[in-house]
Amino acid sequence: MVLTGLTLWLIAGAVLGGIAGAAIGALPMLGVAGVVVVIGELAGDSVFADGSSPLLDPAVAPLDAVGLTGAIGFGPVVGPHVAFAGGVAAAAYVGRKQTFDTTFRYHQAKQIAVPLPREPAVFLVGAAFGLLGLVLAWLSARLSVPVDPIALSIVLSGFMHRLVFGYPLLGRLRESDRSVLDMSPFTAGEYWGDEGHDTAQGTGGRHIVEPWQPAYYELQTVLGIGLAVGLGSGIIALVGDSVFLAFGIAAASLLAGVAELYDVPVTHHIALPAGIVAVAVDASPAAAIVGAVVIGVVAAAIGELAQRTLYAHADTHLDPSFVAILVTSLLLSVVASVGLLDATAIPYPVP
Repeated sequence: MVLTGLTLWLIAGAVLGGIAGAAIGALPMLGVAGVVVVIGELAGDSVFADGSSPLLDPAVAPLDAVGLTGAIGFGPVVGPHVAFAGGVAAAAYVGRKQTFDTTFRYHQAKQIAVPLPREPAVFLVGAAFGLLGLVLAWLSARLSVPVDPIALSIVLSGFMHRLVFGYPLLGRLRESDRSVLDMSPFTAGEYWGDEGHDTAQGTGGRHIVEPWQPAYYELQTVLGIGLAVGLGSGIIALVGDSVFLAFGIAAASLLAGVAELYDVPVTHHIALPAGIVAVAVDASPAAAIVGAVVIGVVAAAIGELAQRTLYAHADTHLDPSFVAILVTSLLLSVVASVGLLDATAIPYPVP
């Protein structure tokens, strides 16, 4: 049966997914979504071979995806716009009120890798923002906005939880800070509350600048990761004939955070556009790989810019990777609209 709107079971699934994000942790749930996407891409259409898939409705699969990838990986309950966004918002709520992880170096509201306190209000926030994520992605898809609807939903949700819970929208800077792009206070080991510095809301002794990926914020490292992941993702996309497979693998690697392996780089924002471009370049495999590498470097740079402007100086987790996916999705839609990419391979509306 083809669905026509936000039915009761979709709403229930979004509420459950938001609660799962709060109970399990936003980052682990994103890793679970990655695992589902990998399985879905390897299984192909065979999962719904009887034609019973409800994937034609953007409330279920806001991205142009089939099988388990669309119905589960990008759908209600597990979809990043539901479980991940709900968990991130719940962490912002808890971090405003209490310390729940004394080992975490940043503001508590940025701790999205662990389960949150088992409190009804925490689960209610997760449920509310899980449902909000579903609605935002559904509206984006319904209105044919030429961007990734899941990324748009997550980014909007991030700004909204800052407003709702009273956090600075963009973060805070000292008068002595040279630029929002300056990471040197982290390199120098400067903390809020040190002699000559103000204190900051949250856990005492916070870094004045809190890089999203402490081991990977130097420009040459960021661009090198973009090149390498773009290359690998392009190859995976061509071999697997899938724009989503590399994204799934990269997102699944985030489960390393459950094992406290926090230095595993976050790369799904590079893998997704690189995989799309590799399939969408209507030319030789070599040209497709070059295109994947180029967009991989661009996506890595956008992610780093997003972390410096929207994460490093802020109190909550506004996800740089989904900012990068949002921006690159618009870029790919525009490029496809002028005929430089195969529009049928772009999983977003092409203007």
